[in-house]
Amino acid sequence: MTHTRIEPSILYFGTPVVLISTLNEDGTPNLAPMSSAFWLGRRGVLGLGRRSKTARNMTRARECVLNLPSDALAAAVDRLALTTGADPVPPWKREQGYRYVPDKFERAGLTPVASETVAPPRVAECPVSMETVVVAEHPVGDGGIAAFEVRVRRVWVHDEIRKDGVDDHIDPDRWRPLIMSFQKLYGLGPQVRESTLARIPERAYRGPDVDRAAAG
Repeated sequence: MTHTRIEPSILYFGTPVVLISTLNEDGTPNLAPMSSAFWLGRRGVLGLGRRSKTARNMTRARECVLNLPSDALAAAVDRLALTTGADPVPPWKREQGYRYVPDKFERAGLTPVASETVAPPRVAECPVSMETVVVAEHPVGDGGIAAFEVRVRRVWVHDEIRKDGVDDHIDPDRWRPLIMSFQKLYGLGPQVRESTLARIPERAYRGPDVDRAAAG
């Protein structure tokens, strides 16, 4: 196989979509889709434009909920595209076609549910929701982007994606995350094979953040 050098404008090779719920200054909820996210243990790292309403809410309140939609929620996620909770709409967003939407949950057709340890609500329809607190904020590049490090305090899942016979496992054959790849939404294909890493029990990865979360 021969490689060809290219200079793509974006490098979204495929990551899960996350709906981040935060609280605005007036206490109303904001809901925003993003896909620059990954997890290490009970920590998440989220890449966000620092001028976005979500980033400003997280910087101010130091908490958020990470809601993971299934591929069945693609239409709901897409209804949030080109919307913002900022009023007035920032000029750079207005030029891209964004418009102000005060109630993002209503716009998406999704249902807010009270969280247990943080103020922002969870999304009832998302099979996975994680209540988190912001522990660090790192500027990236010229500072227009930030990497937010969050610690997960609570994990909520729909029963239909849980693995039978255990109380703390998600069945990957039942969990169908929505994936963003180069500005397009995809589902997850079937398993191609079992990884050798699956021989390591999940509990071997259990770190101190789990106990810290349980304590609130």
